[in-house]
Amino acid sequence: MTKTKEVLKKNTMLIALAVVMVLFQVLISIAGKGSLFAPANITNLILQNSYVVILAVGMLMCILTGGNIDLSVGSIVALVGAIAGVMIVSNKMNVYLTILVCLVLGTLIGAWQGFWIAYVRIPAFIVTLAGMMLWRGVALIVLNGLTISPFPQEYLRYFSSFLPGDASNKGLILSVTLIVGAVLCAVYLAVQLIGRAKKLRKGYDVESQGMLWGRIVLICAVVMALSYLLGSNKGIPVVLILLGVIILAYSYYTQNTVPGRYLYAMGGNEKAAKLSGINTNRTLFFAYTNMGFLSAVAALVCIARFNSAAPSAGTNYEMDAIGACYIGGASAYGGTGTVSGAVIGAIFMGVLNNGMSILGIDANWQKVVKGIVLLAAVVFDVVSKKHSSKS
Repeated sequence: MTKTKEVLKKNTMLIALAVVMVLFQVLISIAGKGSLFAPANITNLILQNSYVVILAVGMLMCILTGGNIDLSVGSIVALVGAIAGVMIVSNKMNVYLTILVCLVLGTLIGAWQGFWIAYVRIPAFIVTLAGMMLWRGVALIVLNGLTISPFPQEYLRYFSSFLPGDASNKGLILSVTLIVGAVLCAVYLAVQLIGRAKKLRKGYDVESQGMLWGRIVLICAVVMALSYLLGSNKGIPVVLILLGVIILAYSYYTQNTVPGRYLYAMGGNEKAAKLSGINTNRTLFFAYTNMGFLSAVAALVCIARFNSAAPSAGTNYEMDAIGACYIGGASAYGGTGTVSGAVIGAIFMGVLNNGMSILGIDANWQKVVKGIVLLAAVVFDVVSKKHSSKS
């Protein structure tokens, strides 16, 4: 019973996500408005929420350091997008050079804010609030208040195209996506079995074989179902590959590297971390520098999705990213949270938006629902922490 409770507690948001998806599917079917799991809708769900996933991963790094947040990410997205628009569309500059310049610019902006937060110790809220206004203003100046479009196909193919690319051959698209799904399942199976064998050799505690195989079967079923749905539409979005690389890289960094564990140590108790030899200033500086870098990546994805660079781009993106982290289990006090949890939170937000939009729910009521969900997630975190400390 204890293990079952532990598993349920560990996967609370995953279970909640599954319940919400089934609920929306039932409501949409009753309303006669199609299906939440329609192939085209699944593809749109990925494309619409790609920026949330990217920003949520970066925001998690900031939150882990002690509940800090970055309010400037939406404005950085607007500024980097504006620079890309001017370079590629207006000045016809090289696409690869522009991408490099944009990534460097985002990283430098993050480092600028990280310096004031980490070394001068100005509160992150104040620095990033100033950044939110500053970078939005610079974006408006760069674009002169105008929207730049369209972007050349040479650029769009890296962020808004699909694999294998031959849209006319539906059979090829489905075959390729199913093969990719099967390969991913095989790799996941091998990683899980090898990891379990290593733990057993070292004498570590491992989950029961029933739990292991149950998880493997469930995840592989989801992967194959997603592959089938994507293959039934246009194929694998290139941006999904980018998201996969980011999620895997940052999951490994936070869970399996020493600097990644420093983020958790600092969020747990900064003074103790400092006394144990961790350079907390450098850790905090990294978190915000990295946030600037990922904001630039999100900007490159967004301008490709909308095929334009607009001064209003990125509005409220910071709220989506923060909400995704907290809904995904990140603690409001820092030191707790995972990349996978932030991704689940982003998908949860995306499903809420998508499901309510299909049902034709008023945009104002959508904001009410999302606000209640975010508050509930934070309340759950605070109450569970108090309960744990008492017990």
